[in-house]
Amino acid sequence: MPEAPDITTAWRYLREKTPNTRQGDPLVVNAAYAQPRLRALFPFPTHGTLRFLRTAPPRQSEEIDSLPFIVCGEPPYQVYAAGYSELLGTAATPEEAAALVVAHLPEDAGSDRS
Repeated sequence: MPEAPDITTAWRYLREKTPNTRQGDPLVVNAAYAQPRLRALFPFPTHGTLRFLRTAPPRQSEEIDSLPFIVCGEPPYQVYAAGYSELLGTAATPEEAAALVVAHLPEDAGSDRS
């Protein structure tokens, strides 16, 4: 399965549901995309989660577990710290889950690209 070469393309693939690419929960994807700081990160849907990476591929393996992420599916949506180390909170909507991720991002993650 090919990965997007950059952050902008990755979001476009997810939002347009481009065939033969990673797909995520559309409600969660759109809520995350609406957040400028998350939109500046590489979206990485995997194993029922939407993770956020600082850079596009190629990347270091430890980078996959360095930022908070959303567990997709039915509400309530769960937001965890990197590596499932801590449940940061639950949210009734994808929008609340995305805002919770933003609230727990390190200051240097997700500069505004809007």
